[in-house]
Amino acid sequence: MAHTIVIFGASGDLTSRKLIPALYSLFKKDKLDSVMRIVGVSRSQFEHQQFRDSLRESTAKFAGKLFDAESWDEFSQHVFYQPGDIKEAADFDALGKFLDEIEQGESAGRVYYLSTMPQLYEEAIKQLGAAGLADDDAGFRRVIIEKPFGTDLATAHALNDSIHKVFREDQIYRIDHYLGKETVQNIFALRFANSIFEPIWNRNYVDHVQITVAEEVVIGRRAGYYDSAGIMRDMFQNHILQLMMITAMEPPAKYDAALVRDEKVKVLHSVRKMTGGAFASDTVRGQYAGYLNEEGVPPNSQTETYAALKLYCDNWRWKGVPFYLRSGKGMSCRTTQIVIQFRHVPHILFGQKTRSPVGNRLVIQIQPAEGIQLHFESKVPESEMKTRTSTLDFDFNQTSKGDMPDAYQRLLLDAILGDASLFARSDEVELAWGIVDPILAAWRSPAAPELFQYEPGLWGPPEANEWMANQHHREWFDVCPVLTHP
Repeated sequence: MAHTIVIFGASGDLTSRKLIPALYSLFKKDKLDSVMRIVGVSRSQFEHQQFRDSLRESTAKFAGKLFDAESWDEFSQHVFYQPGDIKEAADFDALGKFLDEIEQGESAGRVYYLSTMPQLYEEAIKQLGAAGLADDDAGFRRVIIEKPFGTDLATAHALNDSIHKVFREDQIYRIDHYLGKETVQNIFALRFANSIFEPIWNRNYVDHVQITVAEEVVIGRRAGYYDSAGIMRDMFQNHILQLMMITAMEPPAKYDAALVRDEKVKVLHSVRKMTGGAFASDTVRGQYAGYLNEEGVPPNSQTETYAALKLYCDNWRWKGVPFYLRSGKGMSCRTTQIVIQFRHVPHILFGQKTRSPVGNRLVIQIQPAEGIQLHFESKVPESEMKTRTSTLDFDFNQTSKGDMPDAYQRLLLDAILGDASLFARSDEVELAWGIVDPILAAWRSPAAPELFQYEPGLWGPPEANEWMANQHHREWFDVCPVLTHP
């Protein structure tokens, strides 16, 4: 079906850095309908060709080796611009007339992408409804909403309510770019397409699960956003809980958007709520040294740049298996990884005199060294029966043809095709906030646990390692991935 993609906030960084390069890449791969239009909307004044020219350089930079002048010239003829202010109803009426004009009276689906400040989401939705741009009589109408979706449970619930007055839930696509990564999607294949993993993916064989999202960079000039958000809102409520849901979910009856999201939501329903002393015993909070000197940060800020949590999923599969989640700024390296730590063998035959017993480990590298490693025990050559840890290593970049596609390519294409499998549902968003909100409230209370300091370039506060070792008798998997590609 012919379709039109309308990007609000088209003069912003996300449009030039991610959205247009992703759409151009899809165009070059012949994955977009030949009858398609892309309309940028913002307050800036551009003619169509000026807008196209402004995007050419950024697309060449971010599309990489895929870019060539001839295909860009062809693609750019599908790109248009319509000036408009989200707060002005007349501008939405003008947008509607312009869309009718370029669609030439034919039935066409529309995807509205809100690449704006989150404060404008509700107003943009309201204006779309008032202008009749959400009516889907002449073709589908869908809206993509960027994170953050609310700042707590109350605001997320209010935002959901306001959107549902204009769009049905099946028209709403709440985007989290982590879910568009090939390595995240591969968790589905790893678990549900291989008979060797799923039978042992449970409390009988798994000792614990670690999910780490580490960033090497500090906040830079993002204090205006970051100091009010902190690591919990920035990473845990969305990215990390999404990874936990996919890791812990039950197999759906079939790979269908509604069924996949049903199973993810069940995971959040099973997460044990923290109460009383658990807010101190099952969490660690930290702030990197020098954060208070960053431009725009208040001198007495208690905002966390590092957090570690222990959560439990109280269901038949995972009862008693701790999920350790952590994320931080200014860490040792940039990495996102999931570690499935299996139990020790029931009886140690070899090596107990020379090394501590080691359980098998499955490491799923989400980024930047996309791949999967299986750690297992093998005999040391020319020795008595001593063992060492060996690794089976699968590297996505060495086995895939060409570069790994950007996450936005997959997510934009899914939204156009109407596949919501990799997008968050309203109840999912609110349940995630229901887990995060009580922790943040406890951390802002008089009984808040200490805010530990750590030096940039480490794996967070030393106290987080002590917490893991002394309270839980385990250790973090602190290994920076080895990149085998540029």
